[in-house]
Amino acid sequence: MPKFVFVTGGVTSSLGKGITAASLGSILAARGLSVASLKMDPYLNVDPGTMSPYQHGEVFVTEDGAEADLDLGHYERFIDRNVTRASNLTTGQIYSAVIAKERRGDYLGATVQVIPHITNEIKSRIHRVAREAQADVVVVEVGGTVGDIESLPYIEAIRQFRNDVGRQNVLYLHLTLLPRTVGGELKTKPTQHSVKELRSIGIQPDVVIARADEALNEELREKIALFCDVKIDNVISEPDAWSIYGVPLMLEESGLGRIVTEELGLATPEPDLRAWRELEERIRSAKIPLEIGMVGKYIELHDAYLSVAESVRHAAWAAGCDARLRWIDSEKLERDGDVEPLMGLDGIVVPGGFGYRGIEGKVKAARFGRERAVPTLGLCMGMQCMVIELARTALGTDDANSTEFDAFTPHPVIDLLPEQRDVGEKGGTMRLGSYPCVPTEGTLAHRAYGQPIVLERHRHRFEFNNAYRELLSSRGMTFSGLSPDGRLVEIVEIPDHPFYLGTQYHPEFRSRPNRPHPLFTSFIHAVLEHARANGRAVVTPAVMQEAR
Repeated sequence: MPKFVFVTGGVTSSLGKGITAASLGSILAARGLSVASLKMDPYLNVDPGTMSPYQHGEVFVTEDGAEADLDLGHYERFIDRNVTRASNLTTGQIYSAVIAKERRGDYLGATVQVIPHITNEIKSRIHRVAREAQADVVVVEVGGTVGDIESLPYIEAIRQFRNDVGRQNVLYLHLTLLPRTVGGELKTKPTQHSVKELRSIGIQPDVVIARADEALNEELREKIALFCDVKIDNVISEPDAWSIYGVPLMLEESGLGRIVTEELGLATPEPDLRAWRELEERIRSAKIPLEIGMVGKYIELHDAYLSVAESVRHAAWAAGCDARLRWIDSEKLERDGDVEPLMGLDGIVVPGGFGYRGIEGKVKAARFGRERAVPTLGLCMGMQCMVIELARTALGTDDANSTEFDAFTPHPVIDLLPEQRDVGEKGGTMRLGSYPCVPTEGTLAHRAYGQPIVLERHRHRFEFNNAYRELLSSRGMTFSGLSPDGRLVEIVEIPDHPFYLGTQYHPEFRSRPNRPHPLFTSFIHAVLEHARANGRAVVTPAVMQEAR
């Protein structure tokens, strides 16, 4: 029988449940346990694929083509295990499944209700994750905040779960916030009320993790233990960390791994956390400053580009560098008409997105990178903007475009996939998930990967128009990665450039903190060379002081 850890949150949203759940998974995996993860989101959307990044942040794509919550990216990066579509559950999925069963008559004429039908469906999905992953432990994160009306079916389902599988097989972990008053005092009262709310629904937390801007003293831990009816050893302090990648070691030092395994009756060896300690040392010793521009249209919410930013950092740390991201608004770049925000950059990343807004700013960034020999990496729409920019230069007209942005462009260098032309619904109908790509020998892409075929994750509806291959080839663009049948362009690059490469897919979804993605590694090496050639990338006393 697998064990189940349910992570709930109280007091406020955005406390870091995803990081905490992922960190717990990592320290359990370090004990030799097989860990599976599940995020339960209480919104009615079937998935976040049709949601604005301002509403939800990044949409993470799994190997099997699910558009999922960004916390699944944390799970993969921290536990170093690919998740599947089963690892993200939404209210939209649950109600769709239940209504479909009702229409088929599966409930044999019963009145369909939240209890037991909705809660049973939720529980069956939890069991499905454990079964598919053959996991020793399933870490389940319940989205939202305790007390939210939309989260109640999930809270009720996990309450029932302990009775279904046995008390010894379930542990409830509650994450709360200790706010600081104007006078500077940390207050436990919101935590007390949050636990009271949880208990009123029928769940007594076994572990309380208290988030604060500094470590809790013994007096505060004793107070939480007393008023929340939790063993004092099971009150864990989780202060603000120097990096999200410092959280696993911090929680292990606080005893969380030992507490969870003991509470669940798991006999495990001492954790092997050498990889995390090596990562910590690598991050702390990365001092060479690199200024990298992230050119996007959702930059007010950095979570919209979470995996891209983390992938840049992973590769930078491995090279001993501190990647300093300069967030550049592509709409402002388009509107203001100058390239001042791009000046002084060591590298440029143009990430993905949808819709015409801010596109001309991304095209301008691509042109700046190409003409000024600044290392430039384009991802999905970023790659398409590289193609549009070069096509405009080759044709001598700004009419070259994607039919996504201009349906009547006379030069559709980016166009719909044939199978996408008659698609009516938007959600879940793109080219999604892992597909093979064959890097062309002798190219930058092939040197970076060092292998004849790779699998990468896609999330797009529009493709390069092959009618323009010859034109762009004549202007120096190499199509350095193709689908196995040669029909679809996956990678473009310009060989006569320090680094100018775009991918139709999203390599950022496969990067790991201890194993950076090869394309990001190659990009960072080019960025470092460019910075050095321009008298930058120098570790000055000021940089050392800032690092400390």
